[in-house]
Amino acid sequence: MHTLLVVIHLALSVTLIGLVLIQRGKGAEIGAAFGSGASTTVFGSQGSASFLTRTTGIVATLFFITSLVLAYFATQHAERTSSIADLATQAPAQPSLPSGAVAPADVPTLPAAPGKQ
Repeated sequence: MHTLLVVIHLALSVTLIGLVLIQRGKGAEIGAAFGSGASTTVFGSQGSASFLTRTTGIVATLFFITSLVLAYFATQHAERTSSIADLATQAPAQPSLPSGAVAPADVPTLPAAPGKQ
């Protein structure tokens, strides 16, 4: 399920990029108003703009929905890691010493200073 959703998400992203790149900017409409061949397009003089705009909106909405679903799946399947508070409440592990061994002192003893004996 997760892999299928990632594949759909990638296909939607590539489609969305392609649709945005195909569209003309708003400045290109002035040239079309003076008869630059816009009437010979497949969708008519205004049909392509509304068709591409509508399709881009639908693909963008689907992309947004798949992004939210993937984010939801990521939070549900994330492993819980231990926090500092969890580590502080745990007792530290005490190393076991072999029988007859003496544990070293916490503070090492220093030799006496010369002349102060």
